[in-house]
Amino acid sequence: MPPGILTLAAEEAPTLSAANTGFMLICSALVMLMTPGLAFFYGGMVRVKSTLNMLMMSFVSLGIVTVLWVLYGFSIAFGTDTGSLVGWSSDYAGLSGIGRDELWGATTIPVFVFAAFQLMFAVITPALISGALADRVKFGAWALFIALWATVVYFPVAHWVWAEGGWLFEMGVIDFAGGTAVHINAGAAALAVILVIGKRVGFGKDPMRPHSLPLVMLGAALLWFGWFGFNAGSWLGNDDGVGAVMFVNTQVATAAAMLAWLGYEKVRHGACTTLGAASGAVAGLVAVTPAGGSCSPLGALAIGAVAGLLCAMAVGLKYRFGYDDSLDVVGVHLVGGVVGSVLVGFFATGGVQSEAKGLFYGGGAEQLVKQVVGVAAVLAYSLAVSAVLALVLHKTIGMRVDEDDEVSGIDQVEHAETAYDHSGAGGGTAPRKAAPATAATTPATQQKKVDA
Repeated sequence: MPPGILTLAAEEAPTLSAANTGFMLICSALVMLMTPGLAFFYGGMVRVKSTLNMLMMSFVSLGIVTVLWVLYGFSIAFGTDTGSLVGWSSDYAGLSGIGRDELWGATTIPVFVFAAFQLMFAVITPALISGALADRVKFGAWALFIALWATVVYFPVAHWVWAEGGWLFEMGVIDFAGGTAVHINAGAAALAVILVIGKRVGFGKDPMRPHSLPLVMLGAALLWFGWFGFNAGSWLGNDDGVGAVMFVNTQVATAAAMLAWLGYEKVRHGACTTLGAASGAVAGLVAVTPAGGSCSPLGALAIGAVAGLLCAMAVGLKYRFGYDDSLDVVGVHLVGGVVGSVLVGFFATGGVQSEAKGLFYGGGAEQLVKQVVGVAAVLAYSLAVSAVLALVLHKTIGMRVDEDDEVSGIDQVEHAETAYDHSGAGGGTAPRKAAPATAATTPATQQKKVDA
């Protein structure tokens, strides 16, 4: 993602572009839509008794992170650099010192528009973590975790990766739209928290199948749609064609990953599932996020295919190693983010997002080394700090609901609601007179029919 100051020649005085401003506002709205899309995607994958809780764990991030972003998040992430680790600007704190027509660096969009666009990234990143914790986390503890995690993990890491002065940015690590700052960051945090809080009751023994695959497909479609704003918008509307390349590469990599995942399923399990199609598409979207601005469409196709295959293989690791990643956040977002970020070092063509070239285009190992350093740094920092935050909350206020509440259903306990109310199904204003019991209507006979 360009920081803005490098996009125009120094002698050119940028002026506000109505077209670019409007484009970026649309992209911001598309990225905002991704968080409800994620809620549907995750909500359909859990059991009925956890549906509302899963929706709320994503949706509440819109409230919490927005407030923090205005108060200090934007300033930490994109304020004046301090020690290459964090930023700070009093004008950005509270967004109170920004003029309505003040431009972001050397771009042609207002600071307010850039702040709004980046806010939506900050919102969805902690929401991604929630899928790993389905069925067992107190809603209040989760809300507090979001606030703490965004403050000490996401805001600083965003500065490292995307802000002028951030140490990974200055090193030359390429992350167009969030492979490290968003997906590896969230995936590593998810792994840390689930190792602290433990497995769901019945993990590995009880069936925990998705209750609504149509919801999953709807969520995946909304994510795919919104991701065009997420990726293409990350070039900030600059009129040099890079955003257009990223748009095309987003589509190509996503399609390739979906097909690779389905192919793996067909060979391994004998069927192509709707859940596999949705998960494969998300894996492709994740992998192309850091890489799509530096590669060709053929490179994007290869990156998507590799990500689809490796992520499909990775989701089964939780059973081998015994960690309960409820909705495969580690397998898709952490693994997909690592794949996409590292493959930049192979497929970067030069002359698109930057002049850096990967191994396959004569660039040697220099960019690959930078990419590996960026991946390792974000993964290690997020894993360690997230584990500490989760451990502190787990040992103080407690992060998990009681076992009985988990078994009976977290929706009713945490939200006093249920996702589906069938008590009035069938209509009518008065109850019908009960028919006399016969061999065909007794509970025992009905159960035999069900069992049959």
